[in-house]
Amino acid sequence: MDQGQKMTPELLSKLQNLSIKAKYVVEGFMIGLHKSPYHGFSVEFSEHRPYGIGDEVRHIDWKLWSKTNKYYVKQFEEETNLKANIILDQSNSMNYGSDDSNKFEYAKILAASFAYILIKQQDAVGLSLFNETINKLIPPRSVPSHLNILLSNMENAKPSKKTNIANALHYSAEGISKRGLVIVISDLMDDSSKIINGLRHLRHKGHEVIVFHIIDRNESTFNFNERVKFIDNETAEEITTDPWHIAKDYIQLFDKFCQTLKAGCRQNRIDYIPLHTDEPLDTALTELLVKRKNY
Repeated sequence: MDQGQKMTPELLSKLQNLSIKAKYVVEGFMIGLHKSPYHGFSVEFSEHRPYGIGDEVRHIDWKLWSKTNKYYVKQFEEETNLKANIILDQSNSMNYGSDDSNKFEYAKILAASFAYILIKQQDAVGLSLFNETINKLIPPRSVPSHLNILLSNMENAKPSKKTNIANALHYSAEGISKRGLVIVISDLMDDSSKIINGLRHLRHKGHEVIVFHIIDRNESTFNFNERVKFIDNETAEEITTDPWHIAKDYIQLFDKFCQTLKAGCRQNRIDYIPLHTDEPLDTALTELLVKRKNY
């Protein structure tokens, strides 16, 4: 595959594993960075930095010195620029997809790309996977080897059970000890007022927050042309109807839902980014980069 080729969701679906997908997304995105305001973006992995005035001798990595004849000190996590926590929705509603992929697969690639790009920046990254409860909680670390742990857990995660976004947000607000960047990736299929309250809790604790609202195109356009049975992925409730009878009301309600989330985020100084699963991830990566640059 041509590295310069734009990484659309369709092309990404042809790649074998999450690590390769994230690599192509990020490195493809970086190709254009020299033309952007972010041309100074660091792309090198490093667990060490050169020894300098003021560094303690006991922190020198003598094994590395024996191989290079140069003095390096180990890069400690408290020296990283940022601590980021990715909160990823793995509830059953994320299993919906109208094409070859689904919302959860798209969200996993997005989360993996964020982890990849942040750890390249020597930032510390943690991960929470949730549905009704927090199922996996990995504290932030910045060393390159930590990326494999994050990607492995994302790769193996599957959508299941109902969602309780507010519970995950409140738990994270109380559980994340050091202020940093919280990245929420979800289809937000829950009570909007409870979601906003959970996000407000994170802001109250001093975190910067960015929300990526994952949407399948059919969810926003209701593009169904024949009688169809709709099944709720979380409750198994079924409705059979002619789509044209409810399309107008549905689209209005969905738009109102999104606008409510957008307004609630704006009032609490939270970035709200809607993403359709047929869109390339460049927009999301740019938003993350801007957020980090202004942190």
